[in-house]
Parts: sequence; C-alpha cells; structure tokens
Amino acid sequence: MEMLFTPAFWSALLAIIVIDLVLAGDNAIVIGMAARNLPAHQQKKAIIWGTVGAVVIRAAATLAVVWLLQIPGLLLVGGLMLIWIAMKLLVQDGGHETVKAGSSLGAAIWTIVVADAVMGLDNVIAVAGAAHGSFLLVVLGLIISVPVMVWGSTLVLKVMDRYPAVIYIGSAVLAYTAGSMITGEPFLKAFFVEYPILKWALIAVIVVGVLLIGRMKNQAQKRMAEQS
Repeated sequence: MEMLFTPAFWSALLAIIVIDLVLAGDNAIVIGMAARNLPAHQQKKAIIWGTVGAVVIRAAATLAVVWLLQIPGLLLVGGLMLIWIAMKLLVQDGGHETVKAGSSLGAAIWTIVVADAVMGLDNVIAVAGAAHGSFLLVVLGLIISVPVMVWGSTLVLKVMDRYPAVIYIGSAVLAYTAGSMITGEPFLKAFFVEYPILKWALIAVIVVGVLLIGRMKNQAQKRMAEQS
C-alpha cells in the first residue's frame, strides 16, 4: 500500500491514462467502421459488447506482456518498438482500410474484437512499459480509461484534430516511456545507475528525436500533398 503514495506510482498511472487516451483514436475508428452498416438500434449494442470483448483481450494481453518484459532483453526490444510507435502516432497514415463493416450484430462485435486485438499492439506495449512491472497499475489504468475509450473515443479524436499539440504530448509520453524501458533493461540498468546524467540525456534525445522526426515527416507529407 505504501507504493500508492509515491510520486513514481502516480506519474506512471498518469502516463498510462495519457497513453490510453491518445491511442483511443484507433479504437474509435475501428468501432465506427465495424458498426456503420447496422441499424441505429443495434449500433449501440455492437459498440458496447464489441468494446467489452476488445478490452478483456487487451487487458489479458497487457498483463501477459508485463510479465514477459521481465525476461532479459525484452525490455530493450519493447522500448525500441515503442519509439517506432511514438513516431507512428505523429505520422498518421490511415491503415484501417481492412476493417470491414459487419452485416449483423454478431459480425460487427466480432470485427471490433478481432480488429482491436490486431491493431492494439501499440497500446499493449506502451501500457506494459509504463506500468514498470506493476499489475495494479495496469488494472487501475484500465478502470479509469476504459469508460473514456467506450463513450469518449470519438470526442478524443475531435480534440486531437482540433488541437494537434495533444498528439505531440501523447507522443512525447510514449517516447519517454520508451527511454525509461531501454535504460531500465537489466543488463543496462547498472551502467545508467552509475551514470544518471547519461540516462536522462538518452531519454531526452529519444523524446526530442521522435518529435522532430515526426514533425519533419508531417511537413514533408504536406509538401507532397500540395504539389500533387
């Protein structure tokens, strides 16, 4: 219980909530595309039950990854993957074309669950990394963020469209989590404990590098769109 009153616990919980919110956009798109062909009275059921199924699978996957990340070397791999995920968040390229609308309530629910399981890898890795091995943090993060993902995911999308800075904040949190995972890797941790300045320097380089590369790619895409 003492850990509940530590700054590290609350900062990690805040990071998990931010990660869930900024990555809720994919959740909203999957739900919308899967349920769009259903009658209005069935859309709500598809959204609720599809999301419940997706959240259960995602929670189980996250808890499994939290355990797996304790294996030597996987924390480093997870951190490197999270750097790519942070940049992917900044450079939106669609990728939802394979999500087909369900023709029945059961088909729509199944589509939401399967699509979210396939596309939710980024959320699973990010939350597991931010939890630092704490199953309690994963559960609390889900309890707080699931209602937002179910009822507020569309709102989150609108906020991110209107205020692009929110996406950069979320990407920075992901990059920071990636840096923490890499510097916390068991066979690297002793070195960074001895040289804490290098630890924070590496994390800063990762965060700034992700934001700069993401911004440069976005600007390049805009120039190409304007020329075409």
